[in-house]
Amino acid sequence: MENLNKYVSIYKEQLEQGDILIAYNELVKFVMKLRTDFIKNLSDQYSFAKILHGYMDYTYFYYSNNFLKSKQLKLGLVLNHLEMRFEVWLLGTTISNQKKYWEIMKMTKWNKYKTEMPQYSILEATLVENPDFNNLNALAEQIETKMIKVSNEILDYLKTL
Repeated sequence: MENLNKYVSIYKEQLEQGDILIAYNELVKFVMKLRTDFIKNLSDQYSFAKILHGYMDYTYFYYSNNFLKSKQLKLGLVLNHLEMRFEVWLLGTTISNQKKYWEIMKMTKWNKYKTEMPQYSILEATLVENPDFNNLNALAEQIETKMIKVSNEILDYLKTL
């Protein structure tokens, strides 16, 4: 990076305006609420890990069950900040396991337009492409419904292997 001071100056200016801080904090709070709601509503199906923050690119938490754990896999509910959408990711618990399942799943509907393995996951399925953050209750319901559907589809596929 040739001029980090320039980027830091721009970053500082944006933070001083306040909009980025408000948006980021509200987005993280929303993902935290999703996790809390999922623990209440879905703890009979999955266990949920803590919230993780990327480098302002992703906010996510993992969820898993005994079947996934037996395959050294886990799922993640991801807020992709760069694309501003919600996704479910299937991940391996080790890099070698992730590569193994990428080879198995690279021709599935979730990966049909990918020519190489995603950077962090085996597959990435979009849940909500253009979230409406002005109606968080409806958005939370939409995410939960689609997360359950996509997770079940992924699990059903994995059970055929």
